Amino acid sequence: MNKKTKALKSTDTVVAEAPVKEIIKQEPVAKKPTWPIKDRMYVLKEGLSPLTYTIKSSNIYYFDQEKGYERELKYTTNQKTSFVDEFNGDSKLAHITFEDGMLNVPKAKQTLQKLLSLYHPQRNSLFFEFDPAAQAEDELDMIEVEVDALNVAMNMDIDQVEAVVRTEIGNKASQMTSKELKRDLINLAKKDPRLFLELASDENIQIRNMGIRAVEAGIIKLSADQRTFMWGSNNKKLLTVPYEENPYSALTAFFKTDEGVEIYTAVEKRLK
Repeated sequence: MNKKTKALKSTDTVVAEAPVKEIIKQEPVAKKPTWPIKDRMYVLKEGLSPLTYTIKSSNIYYFDQEKGYERELKYTTNQKTSFVDEFNGDSKLAHITFEDGMLNVPKAKQTLQKLLSLYHPQRNSLFFEFDPAAQAEDELDMIEVEVDALNVAMNMDIDQVEAVVRTEIGNKASQMTSKELKRDLINLAKKDPRLFLELASDENIQIRNMGIRAVEAGIIKLSADQRTFMWGSNNKKLLTVPYEENPYSALTAFFKTDEGVEIYTAVEKRLK
């Protein structure tokens, strides 16, 4: 040990320096504005398009959920808000007039925009804010659903086609050719694609159609009072239809039971 270095005595206290924490400053994350500043268009509903149409701009009220009470609204030319309880001084009433069913409000008129988009009691009932982007999105969604429906329709086998078409036209489906059935199926897919997709995925429709076809082919009989299903070959009873229930609904439910599954399989083989 170096002679110049003094040895520590047992009574000496060693003070350790606390480590310095490094503080990292985080940049504030910019929040997206909840109310975009932009030009807006408003359109009258139900196809209304008179030369001029003036909606109420005073004596209207908005229920403020945060405050818990109704607040009076008024559109003016000299106030920065449409809430009467926030007015500063006298107010000059202004009219809100649509021309040819439309009203364009530039982004500089924020008070009017917010009144029409957020607070006016007749918004979405008498008029609505036209949003081209939202409309395009809705139309695209509908187109995609229609494409899905048409793809399903084009790939259906004839038994499935007949089952779905039968839900629309009833027993007439039995007298139609495969081309006629396919045509009506595609028309349904185009007319109401969402309903079509529901029908196409409903297994009960397929089972019900099989029961109807079995009766038409004489494999199964339905009694004149529509209370009993029986085998067509020997009149052996298969099912008693519950009171006030549609016979083919009852047969569909029966086909899904343990006993009915075997009969359904046998019927399906005979029809094919």
